[in-house]
Amino acid sequence: MKLNLLSKKIAVLALFSFYNVSTAQSTGGNPVINNEFLGDPAAMVHKGKVYLYAGHDEAPDDFHFYKMNEWKVYSSSDLKTWDKHPVPLKASDFAWASGDAWASQVIERDGKFYWYVTVSHKTVPGKAIGVAVSDSPLGPFKDALGKALVTNDMTKKTHIDWDDIDPTVYIDDKGQGWLFWGNTACYYAKLKPNMTELDGEIKTIDLPKYTEAPYIHKKNGWYYLSYATGFPEKIAYAMSKSLDGPWEYKGILNELAGNSNTNHQSIIEFKGKDYFIYHNGAIEPNGGSFRRSVSIEHLYYNKDGTIKPIIMTTKGIN
Repeated sequence: MKLNLLSKKIAVLALFSFYNVSTAQSTGGNPVINNEFLGDPAAMVHKGKVYLYAGHDEAPDDFHFYKMNEWKVYSSSDLKTWDKHPVPLKASDFAWASGDAWASQVIERDGKFYWYVTVSHKTVPGKAIGVAVSDSPLGPFKDALGKALVTNDMTKKTHIDWDDIDPTVYIDDKGQGWLFWGNTACYYAKLKPNMTELDGEIKTIDLPKYTEAPYIHKKNGWYYLSYATGFPEKIAYAMSKSLDGPWEYKGILNELAGNSNTNHQSIIEFKGKDYFIYHNGAIEPNGGSFRRSVSIEHLYYNKDGTIKPIIMTTKGIN
């Protein structure tokens, strides 16, 4: 009996330790989190809070490539004060992966939270897309499949081994799940209701100067596909009445960050306002392309549904 009580106490303490939070310093502007290097932000609105998921840039200042082993999660009720939560997922949580916690996105369906991630595959050369699942937006998350959802040998549009990156996921008004991803080629496919299997063929979208980082959102009957273009990267976007297209290119949405070769966006509506979340290398003194930080700007639409250009600021949404 005493042993059982001890086991229960240990379990409760472990749970408390996992969900223990700390409040990140409010910066009064951008970057919104200024004491940790974070890249590839993806935000999800759930029950009055915004959950911000991002890769943890761990590269030392003299290291000129990405060093990313885990993803982080922060939450906020006002987009200004952020609670930092324990690490919910690592690349090593996927037994079939060799590392590299690159861009990702979380979505909720039927009370479960599905996290689509980019990692390197151990046995299939190249990047791959995995899926983790949890009963909470804070995790802990675990591998939902025990294998990759997408591997490099499944996509033939390009001959590079990093074209299967940057997954973004969307559930339409009919309940159909969609997965978009890709570098130099923009791939997409439907998802089965279980959210862990592709439903049909992998297709591609022809977009002007597409590089990577696709992101899907919907507003007033229009679907928007934003993406990174060129290199160094700007953010461009296209519009459509259907996720199957046709997509009409609308131009540049966000210009060069200047202090980061990449850009990666997430667009949300929260408490009646629209926001553009992105990364740059603005944390001083050691920020840069491989030590990035998250910023937020207001986003506004024109009467015809097009989006007004996003200007990067240090003031942010304050």
